[in-house]
Amino acid sequence: METLKNYIDGNWIESKKAATIGVENPATGQIMYQVPAGCKEDVALAAEKAKQAFPAWRNTPATQRIQYLFKMKQLLEAHADEISTICTHESGKTFAESKAEIVRAIENIEVACGIPVLMQSEFSEDIAVGIDEYMIRQPLGLGACISPFNFPVMIPFWFMPYALACGNTYIVKPSEKVPGTMAKIFELFEALNLPKGVLNMVHGGRETVDAILEHPYIDAISFVGSTAVAKHVYQHGTAYGKRVQAQGGAKNPIVIMPDADMDTAVKIVADSAFGCAGQRCLAASIVITVGSAKDAFVSKIVEAAKLKTTGNGLKGADMGPVITAESKIRVESLIQKGIDESCSLLLDGRNAQIEGHEKGHFIKPTILSDIKPGSETYSTEIFGPVLSITHAESLDEAIGIVNQGRYGNAACIFTQSGSSARKFRHDAIAGNIGVNIGIAAPMAFFPFSGWKESFFGDLHGQSRHAVEFYTQTKVVIERWHDEWSRKF
Repeated sequence: METLKNYIDGNWIESKKAATIGVENPATGQIMYQVPAGCKEDVALAAEKAKQAFPAWRNTPATQRIQYLFKMKQLLEAHADEISTICTHESGKTFAESKAEIVRAIENIEVACGIPVLMQSEFSEDIAVGIDEYMIRQPLGLGACISPFNFPVMIPFWFMPYALACGNTYIVKPSEKVPGTMAKIFELFEALNLPKGVLNMVHGGRETVDAILEHPYIDAISFVGSTAVAKHVYQHGTAYGKRVQAQGGAKNPIVIMPDADMDTAVKIVADSAFGCAGQRCLAASIVITVGSAKDAFVSKIVEAAKLKTTGNGLKGADMGPVITAESKIRVESLIQKGIDESCSLLLDGRNAQIEGHEKGHFIKPTILSDIKPGSETYSTEIFGPVLSITHAESLDEAIGIVNQGRYGNAACIFTQSGSSARKFRHDAIAGNIGVNIGIAAPMAFFPFSGWKESFFGDLHGQSRHAVEFYTQTKVVIERWHDEWSRKF
């Protein structure tokens, strides 16, 4: 069975550690290939080669660096179907969802191609007589991305194109659960003819992660994953003097007002809650119905969820499996926890059997109602196709429920009232706000925001935040004497 290799210094290299991890197709339960378990020696080699490549890459003009990104965009577009098929085999999501990842990745490449403007400096002439002061941005050195399983294509591109365009060298560490997607992308990227050592990939699990956090050559780390691991990455990485941006978990609430366009709200909530089997940091997790919206929404969302087909993501299903057998057990146990906490089980997706995929890790759409704010079911990120519903009598009460949660990734309101929408936008404590649009990901020219325990750091991924994260400012104050003045 094939064992994937690391990509270091322009070459495919076997891991220094013999141990491997089986990569499973979650729809079939079959092991497709092996991925290296990883080790600090792999990270050390990649960091050494990237450090060696940095001076020449840094001194390459930005207008030349972005030419590689233009070609990168073309490669992803030309091979979108091939990449999407691999992504679906590994992650279980539908083919359409995998294709959507590539669109998002390309958007970030396109924005990063604007680096010649995004990195422009500030200049003040004559701060005193004959003295000028200005600020320039220069690359940090070596960056690294530790990527999660749920978006193996999109998330590395929140960071990597900006780092490269700014003049940094880079290491990508894909999730050990879905490594083949990025391995395929790196195969395609050989056609970029990037200078050796500029872009590298190392595989592995926790040992590889900790080696990245600790290696002295690595200056900046970008991470997306659970809050528990995000805290570890942030605390451990900053303890070693690194810049860290760590995106954590989420429990995204959606407020449904009585005046909402109910059919639109139901469709968007169903797609958001059950798309990617609920395994995304922007999944709709909790619906808070306000006043008379309760009866109108609840009956419609149950019927919409029942219409979602579950199965192999390459065979026309609306929703695929969760990533592993362990994830399936965890999600189903959390559903039971909700029942034990006196929640009403409106739709039970447990014990799903998909013909021809009996070994797959499937859970059908599940809906729990009468969730009590502050309960374990309310506060835990389930990360599966489970929608929770609670109720409030007023918008103020609904905003209070939103704000008492420990996460702050995103929140949304459905209403036809501009006043209600403005109050929600102003008062909701979350980094991404949706109005009549669901839990939508920001476009690449805006940062992917996140507050509270959904994010650790100062600067987010994408757009100008990414440029600021991967550069450091240098302020220059200078005065020049002419020949006459030097005589005196």
